[in-house]
Amino acid sequence: MCRLLFIVLVTCGPLFAAPKPNFILIFADDQGYEDIGCYGSPMIKTPNLDRLAKEGMRFTDFYAQPICGPSRAALMTGCYPLRVAERANLKNIHPHLHSKEITLAEVLKTQGYATGCFGKWDLGKHSQRDFHRDLQPNDQGFDSFFGTPTSNDGFVDLYRNRERIEEKAPMATLTKVYTDEAIKFIRQHKEGPFFVYLPHTMPHTRLAASKQFAGKSPRGLYGDVIEEIDFSVGRIVEAVKALKLEEKTYLFYTSDNGPWLVKNKGFVDGDQAPHHGGSAGPLRSGKVSTWEGGVRVPAIAWAPGRVPAGSVCSKLATTMDLLPTFAKLAGAKIPEDRVIDGEDISHLFEGKFDRADPEKAYFYYFLTHLQGVRQGNWKLVLARPENPRWLGPHAKNRHIHPRDDGAIEEAQLFDLERDLGEGNNVAKQHPGVVKKLRALAESARKDIGDHNRVGKNMRFFDPQEKRPEVPNTPWVKR
Repeated sequence: MCRLLFIVLVTCGPLFAAPKPNFILIFADDQGYEDIGCYGSPMIKTPNLDRLAKEGMRFTDFYAQPICGPSRAALMTGCYPLRVAERANLKNIHPHLHSKEITLAEVLKTQGYATGCFGKWDLGKHSQRDFHRDLQPNDQGFDSFFGTPTSNDGFVDLYRNRERIEEKAPMATLTKVYTDEAIKFIRQHKEGPFFVYLPHTMPHTRLAASKQFAGKSPRGLYGDVIEEIDFSVGRIVEAVKALKLEEKTYLFYTSDNGPWLVKNKGFVDGDQAPHHGGSAGPLRSGKVSTWEGGVRVPAIAWAPGRVPAGSVCSKLATTMDLLPTFAKLAGAKIPEDRVIDGEDISHLFEGKFDRADPEKAYFYYFLTHLQGVRQGNWKLVLARPENPRWLGPHAKNRHIHPRDDGAIEEAQLFDLERDLGEGNNVAKQHPGVVKKLRALAESARKDIGDHNRVGKNMRFFDPQEKRPEVPNTPWVKR
């Protein structure tokens, strides 16, 4: 009898497996490294995000990409944006993500996940009206979409799935309505598993906050916007707890890039009420740059009982790691027919920092240009000319202070553990480190590519006469 029971239990084992976890991924737009209380903000109040960090994990060395569209491409595919395929085999400033690319949503759907996107997409052309209708969230693995095709630079049209439901919607209510829709989706799919992707429009300018928050923060309108996003996070967590889903859910919060300093007088970190951009705090520069302030972003993981409370992770991690990590936690396979740059960091979520790969590298790409590499605490900034023509509209960077946009005559080396502000070039003192990082950079050029070469594992899915030798960009005439 006992043996029979054992056989039955072994045979039916999978029936007793733990339920697949839910995932909530909240992606702020242009929120700087220091724009959260637990990251040092002196004026902006973020009690809900601070509580998540206290109950979960705060990452100190988490990386995105320098600008909106590329950052979303990296997040959705687990790959450097230069590697991923785009429509017509072009490399655009904001990627037109090819339909044959495999997104995080598509990976999770293989395991029965309900998938919903609520907010800014920006992967089917950077335009509110002239965008690819067949490269929107519903075409890239999301069952439900409520949001807008791209940024709120001028106005925002709102869509429910493929139907435009509101033209030039009020900016002030966007954070609230995205959150309302996300919570509705969570309630509808409470039996799980579900994946909620909440890419907020804010605090990308134009800024606006609802009446409940407008005029309340001493940091001005920008502070109002961040505090409303924080309130939104609190609402999401309350909904999860009300449905008793906290022990089945992973929530991850981060930003797509650093702060938009062009919105602050003198390109300084935002620390005054009139400033409409954020703050990178101790980091150098901001959005649209590969200095630390442009790509190192706040990141918080929360999963009661699985992510250690009050933990701080100083290991190198990136948005590209979320696809393989969520896949591992969901029991899904990552694509095997292509290179995926991200790696499973579920061990970091568990607080097992000793298992982090000491050889892990991060490559600082700006559009098609490889500008640096980090490994361990060392960052090598590669030489580059002033106003490189291959950056097209961004050859002269009008978004950051001129001192951060000049030529780099010789490679510069920084010890980020001692020099977060990247002010002390120690290349001459550490020639061996420079040599090692140069070799890493060259390996990336061969594999992924650079402005003047196509990497062997860059992807092209549309027909063409021959594989190009250099990235084909619409702003550079060949």
